[in-house]
Amino acid sequence: MTGKTAPPATEPAPATPKKEPVPTPKEESAPAPAPAAEEPPAPEHPPATEQPTAPADKPAPVPTTEVTPAPEEGPPAPPAEPQAPAPEPKPEKPKAEPPSSPLSLAVEEVSENSVTLTWKAPEQTGHSGLDGYVVEICKDGSTDWTAANKEPFLSTRYTIQDLSSGDKIHVRVKALSASGASVPATLEQPVLIREILQLPRIRMPRHLRQTYVRRVGDAVNVMIPFQGKPQPEVIWTKGNQPLDTSRINICNTQKDTIFYIREAQRSDSGKYELTVRINGAEDKATLDIRVIEPPGAPQNLKLVDVWGFNVALEWTPPVDNGNSEIKGYVVQKSDKKSGKWFTVLERCTRTSCTISDLIIGNTYSFRVFAENACGLSEKAAITSGVAHIEKTKTAYQPEKIPQRDMMEPPKFTQPLTDRTTTRGYSTHLFCCVRGFPQPKIIWMKNQMEIRKDPKYIAMIEQGVCSLEIRKPSPFDGGIYTCKAVNPLGEASVDCKLDVKVPQ
Repeated sequence: MTGKTAPPATEPAPATPKKEPVPTPKEESAPAPAPAAEEPPAPEHPPATEQPTAPADKPAPVPTTEVTPAPEEGPPAPPAEPQAPAPEPKPEKPKAEPPSSPLSLAVEEVSENSVTLTWKAPEQTGHSGLDGYVVEICKDGSTDWTAANKEPFLSTRYTIQDLSSGDKIHVRVKALSASGASVPATLEQPVLIREILQLPRIRMPRHLRQTYVRRVGDAVNVMIPFQGKPQPEVIWTKGNQPLDTSRINICNTQKDTIFYIREAQRSDSGKYELTVRINGAEDKATLDIRVIEPPGAPQNLKLVDVWGFNVALEWTPPVDNGNSEIKGYVVQKSDKKSGKWFTVLERCTRTSCTISDLIIGNTYSFRVFAENACGLSEKAAITSGVAHIEKTKTAYQPEKIPQRDMMEPPKFTQPLTDRTTTRGYSTHLFCCVRGFPQPKIIWMKNQMEIRKDPKYIAMIEQGVCSLEIRKPSPFDGGIYTCKAVNPLGEASVDCKLDVKVPQ
């Protein structure tokens, strides 16, 4: 029986079961080395070689297979399946961060049993993207948060239904993804559930949408209308802080709010925020006020140089611009004889200038004012020194103009161009010529000189030569030549004229 069982363990099994031939005594004597000798052909027959792998790994149990009478009972039983190799451990992937919080959470509408919210998507959604949002509510005074929606949704607008009228609720929204939930975005104030007949809205006047400029000491009286039902709450702040009621008076009515300052000061400049709120729904506007005054005087006025009838001045901008941009500088001069000041430059935008046309023999002083939207500075910068315009002896020397030979042969600077005209419509031919002495102009048609013919009118003015052909006919078509002749030479230009007959 050992000779009959050895071949199935070493040789590849056939596709259909059949009895194996009886082995010789030589094959029976060496059953153990047989698997090692037949193992290399395993890749050629993958289905058959997978079965003897278990006996190949463990050669000791080979004799136990001799006990089963496989050839007598039928096909041999399949051997045990080989154990799969253990998978190699994969490196752990870094955990993905959850998305960031939703942005700009706000109340869009409130009714007696619902509230509608809107928000913007978070800046960071992660690699896997958003799975949706969860809206949670909590009654005022409680710490139990409950989800308002059963499943996440991707819309950035949601209406919470079935609320009790008169309740105050806190609302927050979370963004969900495969990596977790974001930090919730929460409304700052609780929402009172009651019907809003008209959402709050600020109607900012057009002239207040830009910077509102007033002078120091002027009154600031601004009225801003708004709308909303029921009566909205009006809140004024500056830099997220309440207003100083000792300087600013606020008067609110059902339809507008009045902002009043009796005497404006520089410290009143800034951006004031107006908020109109009804049960969490709100509208905001910004009032930008700038209180200005005349600037200070320019600094470090210097007399840089004096030459001939000219003086060069230089200075630096004032330390205080009066809370308004410096538009320019006004420069004035004063002569020692009269002592009166005269303006020589207005709106000089640079911090230096040159003053000319001064009178010889006079001594001058100079001063400079700064100017902004409020006007000129109260004080001026005055030069510490004076400029004396001295008399200088000059001898007139007439300029020597070299003699130039103006003689030049004729030369056409603009040639004639080919033209096409219609029978019965007058046309002109133009060209330009130069030369000295002035050349004589001769017009020719097909190399024949055009003499005193009333059909042609030839003119020359400032070197421009023209020939008018009055009511031409097809006979007047051809090659026209303009020839210029003077004692130094001659030149000519040609063009072609076509006269078409209308069909």
